[in-house]
Amino acid sequence: MLLSELRGHRQYADRLFRGLAIAAAGLVLLILGMIALVMTRRAWPALGGAFFTSTRWSPPDRIFGALPFVWGTLYTATIALALAVPVSLGVALFITQVAPPRLKKPMVYLIDLLAVVPSVVFGLWGVLILSQHFGLGRSFLTAGIILAIMIIPIITSLSREVIETTPSSEKEAALALGATRWEMISASVLPHSKGGLVGAVMLGLGRAMGETIAAALVIGSALGQITLDPLAPGNSMPAVIANEWGEADEPHKAALIALAVALFVITIAVNLIATAIVQRSMKRSRGA
Repeated sequence: MLLSELRGHRQYADRLFRGLAIAAAGLVLLILGMIALVMTRRAWPALGGAFFTSTRWSPPDRIFGALPFVWGTLYTATIALALAVPVSLGVALFITQVAPPRLKKPMVYLIDLLAVVPSVVFGLWGVLILSQHFGLGRSFLTAGIILAIMIIPIITSLSREVIETTPSSEKEAALALGATRWEMISASVLPHSKGGLVGAVMLGLGRAMGETIAAALVIGSALGQITLDPLAPGNSMPAVIANEWGEADEPHKAALIALAVALFVITIAVNLIATAIVQRSMKRSRGA
């Protein structure tokens, strides 16, 4: 009798927990849907015409071309990835494959601490040091460097977790066959972890594209600038929203909200793709 009552309580608790988990997940989806609906409705007047193909942005003339800002967002994020990925992967491999235990924990703590530094601190450092003392000015390159510093902890932490899923038997087998440490990493660790590493890089890409304050401080706020020159000033979608929202009237606000909608869709898509890649890699590592 007591055993049956205990089972009944456990089943009830399991059903309650399952219901709460489903409700929480549904609430998150509902909030995202409401955000998308409200923002799209507010941005609808500006989404027509040549909004995503025009290069001219002139609020007094009611002309809103978002292409330079889309370009600036993608260009600075690309620079950030080009700088951050080799460093992040190298640090992750050093922590997991080379560093002694007494050094591993402090490095992990330091990287995690770097991830919680406010973005405005990085932005001000970029303005005061990179722009002035290193002669980079406020440019795409300065923004890319600052974004790279900001996403290095994210990519490093995720890469480290993925690399640590490599079975010890595979690494030991490679070393037993006479492989050097680097040959073991290139033949065993990297192939096993490549899906998760791609996912980590894409999550870093999503963070780089969505960063606002740091990018706004160092990118230069130039309108209509589409160029491959990394030292040229430019602008990005988050930066132009932050800089112009305070003085915008209703048509101007609709255009800024349209930029936010575009950025929202891009970042959601990048994060979903990254999550799918990471989950696929984890299933393969477990033999699923």
